[in-house]
Amino acid sequence: MKISCQHGFRSNRHKGFSLLEVIVTVAILTIGLLGLAAMQATSLNNNHSAYQRSQAAVLAYDIADRMRANMSGISSYKTSVMSPANATVKSGCMSAGACTAVQMAENDLYYWNKALTDAGLPSVAGTITVNGNVYTVSVRWDINRDGSVTTDDNGFSVSFRP
Repeated sequence: MKISCQHGFRSNRHKGFSLLEVIVTVAILTIGLLGLAAMQATSLNNNHSAYQRSQAAVLAYDIADRMRANMSGISSYKTSVMSPANATVKSGCMSAGACTAVQMAENDLYYWNKALTDAGLPSVAGTITVNGNVYTVSVRWDINRDGSVTTDDNGFSVSFRP
């Protein structure tokens, strides 16, 4: 009995990937990974900006609540009259009965300035202005990270009527 083997010939073009196909695949994969990295970086930046804005909102509402609690000394909170950076703490002035309304306002401004400084916002500045009967508390910081607080850094503001 004779056993015969049939050997088929394969064509050379079906042996595997060509170098060109590998380069195109690597290029597509690289573009996808770069897009993913850019999306992650944008997400981190937006998350950090949202964190800073929430910090500013807490700070603005904090001093607004302190002002509402000290209605008899509310006119002493204007930062054009008393700069928070120059405010000093009055020992034993932790409640309205322990000191005058003006001293309480000065204490509140001192603690607000300390909170602004400790918040971790770059180049932070807080102001309190009055227009008629409307008080506006603004917290501005270097949002765009250009080294200075300008009108491009809109910050956070809250307005209220006592």
